[in-house]
Amino acid sequence: MIGRTLILKTSAWKPVERLVRRSFLFRPLVKRFIAGDTLEQSLPACEDLVRRGFFISLDFLGENTATEAEAIQAKDEFIRMLNALAESSASKQPRPVPFPPGKPAPGNGNVESCNISIKLTQCGMDQGVEFARKNYYDVLRVAQGHKTFVRADMEASSYTERTVELVTEATKEFDNTGFVFQSYLRRTDDDLERAIELKARVRIVKGAYLEPAEVAYQDKKKVDEQYVKQAKRMLKASFYPAIATHDEKIINELNAFVAAENVDRASFEYQMLFGIRRDLQEKLLAEGYNVRVYVPFGNSWYPYFTRRLAERPANFFFILKSMFRG
Repeated sequence: MIGRTLILKTSAWKPVERLVRRSFLFRPLVKRFIAGDTLEQSLPACEDLVRRGFFISLDFLGENTATEAEAIQAKDEFIRMLNALAESSASKQPRPVPFPPGKPAPGNGNVESCNISIKLTQCGMDQGVEFARKNYYDVLRVAQGHKTFVRADMEASSYTERTVELVTEATKEFDNTGFVFQSYLRRTDDDLERAIELKARVRIVKGAYLEPAEVAYQDKKKVDEQYVKQAKRMLKASFYPAIATHDEKIINELNAFVAAENVDRASFEYQMLFGIRRDLQEKLLAEGYNVRVYVPFGNSWYPYFTRRLAERPANFFFILKSMFRG
């Protein structure tokens, strides 16, 4: 984890950020992995992916709004995203999935082809939980009208408890929102069990923030073990889980588990990032798995970009290789 820590610490230095933002060497990488600066620029990528059989989750990059006005602007952009997706050719090409009775998915029991991901700090968490809740619920109501889903991304551990509480309360009123849990956090086993009881949708990720040892596991092997254990638990017990990883070794292990345990491939989805391992995305789709591509857009790409590198320091070389692999 030394390389990960080094990337996160050095990327926080303003001179490094200026260098990355201005360097022409990074521009092809940013263009490949960010769908555009604006919503309008990102929609063709979404439409192309859905046309080819993928699902998408559209993400407006940004976090930690500094004022209530900024948070309201972010909320308005989320609503604009929902309206634009509903009008696009990508919006409604659902495939049926076996959701549990009494808890239908948006779209009358069909998994939605398009959804959005948001961060609660974009909704104004730093300005107050109740303020963030109002903005979050405003987005959920619009999404409910479009019969689509809003994923509340998990952020740094200082926000974990507030995020879990807000999403838990939201699931009691809305059936179109769910959690993201990070396997490196020591609390995630307990959070996952509570989400399973709620029959709430969960995305599992490894985690990409720099966290202290008392909060998060520091050893990569341990994090991978936690991830696989939690993913298998979700595949057997969760409500349409989302398995977010590009780790082909882990994917192969989970696919073997799915086959051995007779888990319906339609009952979960893999999630991958726009522009990364497109070959693996195509392979999984061809094998009959649901694959959702996380499509980010916006000018606030730097924190997102550096966390992707920090998740696995070899990603820098991995990204460069992927440009040639397709």
